[in-house]
Amino acid sequence: MLAIFNFFVRESFAAYAETELTLGQFAKMLEQARIILTLRECETTVGYGYLSPYKPFANFARTAVLTYFIKPSCTGMGYGTGLLESLFEKGREIGIRNYLAHISSRNEQSLNFHKKHGFKEVGRFKDVAIKFGEIFDVVWVQKQLEDMQ
Repeated sequence: MLAIFNFFVRESFAAYAETELTLGQFAKMLEQARIILTLRECETTVGYGYLSPYKPFANFARTAVLTYFIKPSCTGMGYGTGLLESLFEKGREIGIRNYLAHISSRNEQSLNFHKKHGFKEVGRFKDVAIKFGEIFDVVWVQKQLEDMQ
């Protein structure tokens, strides 16, 4: 999982960090996750995803922030869609009905993926970060499952 994350640190805007994380830093990042799933193919991890609380208060328990990464060589093969559906399924089991994701404005592939899967842009923080010498926005998207009450 760390190797996949660090690839995106080095090569893209998908991971916000500018320098690779250590195992300890990565573990710290995952500490708050309520659900963590790994995607394996032929005994190799090809992706992972997790659901984190939006806020640490009980009245926000029905809302989660999605994070997931798929190895670049495995994109466009349905892995991302399968992982997203599995995260929805596991989230539903613990009462999550509202899903949020924050995405770099320079990550068109992720923005398009989320749009394709019914997420709507709900907010944008303009010019909040710099990576590779380029300023970018952070775009928040949201999807509420149909059975939300």
